[in-house]
Amino acid sequence: MAKISKKRKEALAKFDKNQAYPLAEAVNIVKGITYTKFDASFDIDVRLGVDPRKANQMVRGIVTLPHGTGKVVRVLVLCTPDKEEEAKAAGADYVGLEEYVDKIKKGWTDVDVIITMPSVMPKIGALGKILGPRGLMPNPKAGTVTMEIGKAVAEVKAGKIDFKVDKYGIIHTGIGKINFPAEKLVENAREMMATIIKLKPTAAKGTYIKSIYISSTMSPGVQVDVKSVTI
Repeated sequence: MAKISKKRKEALAKFDKNQAYPLAEAVNIVKGITYTKFDASFDIDVRLGVDPRKANQMVRGIVTLPHGTGKVVRVLVLCTPDKEEEAKAAGADYVGLEEYVDKIKKGWTDVDVIITMPSVMPKIGALGKILGPRGLMPNPKAGTVTMEIGKAVAEVKAGKIDFKVDKYGIIHTGIGKINFPAEKLVENAREMMATIIKLKPTAAKGTYIKSIYISSTMSPGVQVDVKSVTI
């Protein structure tokens, strides 16, 4: 049996792991049980009553968090020369086409988001085996394949995130940093949950939002009362 560290024992003693707390209270608990010396990510895990193996129950969406993620997002734009200035002006970290396609083929993936144009997708399709497993493949549904390059870059930099349910029916994503004021974390969580609720598949039967947990990078998870978020 794994040994529980002193800090983890202290954290577990500060709340009841079998109790579901109102969102604002749960946020404060997580902030109070985070002992990392670095600015930890603030995460949310939502278990849904869906079967992701069925196409009509897949839940995937995008949300722009009101207070961003607190993360520096590195953006690569793969575009034709006429769109390069627009991409740079919007804050893209890397802009180009052929040279970056070649770098990716050689294994370079040192970015967080890739944005491109519909006309360029045939060149990028061949990179699927490299980009797909890393979650970097541009997707029209996520807003990363578009002619509005500048707008897409600005939204990603402002805190727009792409999320989808995993094979276990859980959505897991970061929605801020632990040093955010509690009220900003609450507002980000509410925006995230409002988006997930809107995406409920018509084929999903029974309870849709089964459970919600929040945590920081290395803290225990704290259960959130679903009614405190969905009403």
